Amino acid sequence: MKLKYLFVLLVFASCQKEQTKPKIADLNHTQIPEIAVPDTKETEERSLKTDTILLSNEKDAEVTHILANLIEQKADKDSVVTSKFRLDFYQNKNKVASSKVSIKNYEKGSEWSGSNGLTYTSDKNSSFIKIDFGYPACGYTYENYLFYFKNGNLQLVHEWESMSDSGWGTWTEFIGDVSGKDPESFYCKIVSYDPTDDDSEDLGIVTYSDSTSFSLKGNHWKKKLLSAKDKPYFEKKMTFNEFHQQD
Repeated sequence: MKLKYLFVLLVFASCQKEQTKPKIADLNHTQIPEIAVPDTKETEERSLKTDTILLSNEKDAEVTHILANLIEQKADKDSVVTSKFRLDFYQNKNKVASSKVSIKNYEKGSEWSGSNGLTYTSDKNSSFIKIDFGYPACGYTYENYLFYFKNGNLQLVHEWESMSDSGWGTWTEFIGDVSGKDPESFYCKIVSYDPTDDDSEDLGIVTYSDSTSFSLKGNHWKKKLLSAKDKPYFEKKMTFNEFHQQD
């Protein structure tokens, strides 16, 4: 009898151990839920066409090049095409600023160009950046933009149109201490030189209009129109040679 009871106790203890034996999860078959990571990248318009405007080969230049991205083109009821561009300013591989411009009467085959400084004689380390866009041939209108980039801030200071055809045309002339790096003030005016109405091939009329002053306030440029808009304040007849021999 004692052996019988001993056998029963051993069987009972064995059953209890099997019931309390911990279960190990099969990780190979456990489904781990996916965590959705939100896309925090800034969405930008898809570019229809991209052109590169080279400004400097110097690695230390504040802006080395600009990518001109065509992001939209629309034609109105008169078939006038307006193109929108996003200009991305780069220092080597790093984008440092962006700006958008709209251009009417887009000519297929038009090209971008750019340079540092208010004029071609300005310091090449100037914070001013001039950008031009137009069809590379005489008689076509160019769109011109003057930007100012300093300490990470970008400002479109001025914009204008220009046209040149064999010495005749219209353009903007900058006046003041514009040969240095960054003047604190300067002026500009629109200069036009057109043939006279008397069919003289050598005589033209020069006009000045839209005299404008620019002054730096902090890190921001302010401009003020000093003459009546679109109305000449100076007019004079000059021969072709006289006009182009001026200093």
